[in-house]
Amino acid sequence: MASLAWLLIPFLAAVGAGLWATWAARNRKSGKTGDVTELNGYAAFREAMEKSHSGT
Repeated sequence: MASLAWLLIPFLAAVGAGLWATWAARNRKSGKTGDVTELNGYAAFREAMEKSHSGT
């Protein structure tokens, strides 16, 4: 019976890892994540940096 418990521990860990991987790789459709949002943020950052140095 003790050997069954020791075999159950890695099995439950593998199931937990699989569930976490599925959750982490889910398709996020909220529009708040992704490359487009990050690129837009970077473009806004560049514009702000150019404005702050354009006076000199």
